[in-house]
Amino acid sequence: MSDDDETYAVTAGPPQGRHQFVIKLLWIGIWLAFMNAPVKDLLGGGHTGWARASGALGLVVFVGVYLVLVFRQTSKAMGRQRVLFTITFLGALAVLLALTFGVPWLVLFVYVCVSAGATLPIRYSRLLIPLVVAVMVGTGLTLHDARETVTALVFPALLGGFAMTGVRQLIRTTIQLREARATVAQLAANEERLRLARDLHDLLGHSLSLITLKSELAGRLLPEHPDRAAEQVADIEQVSRQALVDVRSAVTGYRRPTLPGELAGARTALAAAGITADIRADAPEGVPEEPEEVLAWGMREAVTNVVRHSGARRCTITLTRRQTLDGPLLELVVADDGRGAPGPKAGNGLTGIAERLAAVEGTLVTGPAGGGPAPGKGFALTLRVPVGSGLGSTE
Repeated sequence: MSDDDETYAVTAGPPQGRHQFVIKLLWIGIWLAFMNAPVKDLLGGGHTGWARASGALGLVVFVGVYLVLVFRQTSKAMGRQRVLFTITFLGALAVLLALTFGVPWLVLFVYVCVSAGATLPIRYSRLLIPLVVAVMVGTGLTLHDARETVTALVFPALLGGFAMTGVRQLIRTTIQLREARATVAQLAANEERLRLARDLHDLLGHSLSLITLKSELAGRLLPEHPDRAAEQVADIEQVSRQALVDVRSAVTGYRRPTLPGELAGARTALAAAGITADIRADAPEGVPEEPEEVLAWGMREAVTNVVRHSGARRCTITLTRRQTLDGPLLELVVADDGRGAPGPKAGNGLTGIAERLAAVEGTLVTGPAGGGPAPGKGFALTLRVPVGSGLGSTE
């Protein structure tokens, strides 16, 4: 899982496993560090034992309800009335504790504001947060020497509440974007399936219909006119061959090789053959379609020859961008330390590569790689293809 996905699961969805549960609890509970004021008041405020016990109980209840409310609401939304009731309970408990134990307990109102911002829609929280702050101010005015504390808490209460409102909106937007992205991916897949179905219908619909009609006609002509039936059979063969060519052309378009795909395939094929792969290439961006396809086919053919015929122990694939007087070009070198070229006559594979390169004004150079078990052994295949000036550098 990526960092973004884990952050989403922790902040906006139910925790998946103990690890996310702990992280989510820490993410919500980290703000409890500001509870040091009431804790210090309980420990050193000169309260009686009974007062300390009741204050501790009230603080534990407040913190527990706060954690449960925020944790539950950010995992699985509760009913709005239940949320409002819980926030009201927190506000009433904050008033009771502040009036009972004094000024340090006014900080509880900050957590009431945060709860409202984190759990309620903005149309409710923008009204409730100022109301909670007003209650805090009113409560503070009834306490002795509370003006300075109240003044210091007004801004954190408002900021904390509305900041959590912003976080809630951000999480909601993130959820909507994730859903929209999933929908777009599904629509793209459906569109691709429709395009494939449409292309196959256009390619094969007419041909298959014609083959069917001519087959029926040949069957009727065969007993009395075998020569005319033979003509229909010949037409059927011609139509079927053309349909096969059309299908192959369409499949080639769907499965056009790319440099990233062939680089990954080369690494896998060499590893499966027990050949050490030294790939010094990062597929550049912005390569035109035809040059990229030619290089990809060349890489596939070269790696296939290394695996099948070279007897090599190591193969080096280098893809670099070079600037020449005639413009930028992309150079692919596939070199091995095997037994070298099989003979002076080029095989069908190299001939096919040369023909593809000629179509895009590229060049093919073959020769010893100099890395084999004896001087001059090994084989290197170098393809150079001119590309546009917008190609990103691979170096």
